[in-house]
Amino acid sequence: MQAEQEHAPASVPVHLEVATATFGDIAAAVRAGLRDFGRRPLLSLFFGLVYALFGAALIAGLVASNQIWIVIAAAVGFPLVAPFLAAGLYEMSRRLKREEPFTARDIFGAIFSQQRREFGWMSFVVLFVFWIWAYQVRLVLALTMSSQAVHSLDRFLGALFTTSEGLTFLAVGTVVGAVLATILFSITVIAMPLLLDKRVDVVTAMITSVKTVLQSPVIMLGWGAAVGALTLVAIAPLFIGVIVVFPILGHASWHLYERLVSEQ
Repeated sequence: MQAEQEHAPASVPVHLEVATATFGDIAAAVRAGLRDFGRRPLLSLFFGLVYALFGAALIAGLVASNQIWIVIAAAVGFPLVAPFLAAGLYEMSRRLKREEPFTARDIFGAIFSQQRREFGWMSFVVLFVFWIWAYQVRLVLALTMSSQAVHSLDRFLGALFTTSEGLTFLAVGTVVGAVLATILFSITVIAMPLLLDKRVDVVTAMITSVKTVLQSPVIMLGWGAAVGALTLVAIAPLFIGVIVVFPILGHASWHLYERLVSEQ
């Protein structure tokens, strides 16, 4: 049986229906996420810890290597890669919903097996958009703050919030970043859990995700803004809050996907 699954085609034709999202769906998904977190707290916290350590190491490495200009880009853009890192949480929620027993080894095995499926291509899309985000931050920085010294974090933050060039950088960067974040959220919010759950191709997954957002733009973009804001707040105290917030949001995202997408 296992051999058959490993040699199964990467995707099969499926007809997916997208439902209209409501605030009730968001609330129910969050409650389900909290319930999943409570049922398997240690494994959930492990994924939160990995996410937090990865982010902290990234920022510390940039500061240590004197790449001050990209610290803000990395800190703000870090939530953009959350759907990619939440695969283990999606798999946990999938099995909990079906009352399937599992161990940590089962979850890690499921994540590793995704390299033979379309999930890897979706991860490439996420990282590519993150690279564009970092590049546009550097471009906007060069255009707006070229006269400001960015050789230390203290001086950079001082210039950022106390000079006209810094405020211009924040304004322009926020607008451009919001556009990129909206695009990335739209193509991943449903695509990531969908690829984990069903054998569909990455293009179908992205189209379905965008359809879901277009079907309920206010609700879905509001959810995306809430996820981003909560993650940024959790990052502030040395990434400590991320350890708890990330797994809850990951579990909730899976349940939102299940409420909105069905196979006909």
